[in-house]
Amino acid sequence: MKVSLIGGTGFVGTHLVEHLIASGHQPRLLVRPGPTRAPWPSGCELVPGAVEDPGALAECLSGTDAVVYLIGILREDPARGITFESLQFQGVEQTIAAARAAGVRRFILMSANGVRPDGTPYQRTKYQAEQALIASGLDWSIFRPSVIFGEPRGHMEFCSQLKRDIIDSHLPAPLFYTGLLPFNAGAFELAPVAVGDVATAFCHALSHPETIGETYDLCGPRALSWKEILTTIAAACGRTKLMLPAPALAVQTVAAVFDRFPWFPITRDQITMLLESNVCEGDNGFERLGMLPGAFDQAALAYLRA
Repeated sequence: MKVSLIGGTGFVGTHLVEHLIASGHQPRLLVRPGPTRAPWPSGCELVPGAVEDPGALAECLSGTDAVVYLIGILREDPARGITFESLQFQGVEQTIAAARAAGVRRFILMSANGVRPDGTPYQRTKYQAEQALIASGLDWSIFRPSVIFGEPRGHMEFCSQLKRDIIDSHLPAPLFYTGLLPFNAGAFELAPVAVGDVATAFCHALSHPETIGETYDLCGPRALSWKEILTTIAAACGRTKLMLPAPALAVQTVAAVFDRFPWFPITRDQITMLLESNVCEGDNGFERLGMLPGAFDQAALAYLRA
């Protein structure tokens, strides 16, 4: 099967390409001009262009059997045209239109766990993209992973970023909490999921038509508190880390001033989403796919020692 990847040069995309080839598929990637990973695996086709370019989209989707949309960002840079609206919503709409024009019916979307219409701009645009795809009439599947970890391969990745910004810092690790007293400091939970498991789920959907019209929340096998996650990352790096309660309101106030600068490690919206927790409230989509996701432990984080 020929599979067009939009956003295939990113963190998840580089892993998905290898899984697709190993499963007998032929990936075709839309690649922005400029430096990119090289060399790509044999059997991987590249189409130069950007999601905003209708001609490039048409070329990327021409003659393929399915399209996978992976583009997602954690923070905006409006001066460079990098916004949640343009890349997480409008890009999906443009790709849906290109798929219809090319006669490509199979469309798989990577969304995110916890999206909703009244959330942060990140959550809202992901939700709008889901609704656009559901209304498209195409044969869709939607995946909503929790935070994804794994070998970054030169891209932004959850654990590598926390190592750089928190574990390697000389400052104590912040255990965010709401309210006036730190009784719940660092207690909010996430369910980290391995990037290889996410890629396997995408490949599974391509060969199993029963996944059409289904939405899957993808979480790791355990919900872990923020404190447990930082402790595990530090241990994987052969370290211990001092951790102290940090009032979320104070951090968000500072972020309100500085989060427009790329060097500031976290935005107000990212803190908001962290405090909401990010776990599978109902059934874990991996169970419905017949998969057992890998654990978030020191062995799985061995890449952090590199």
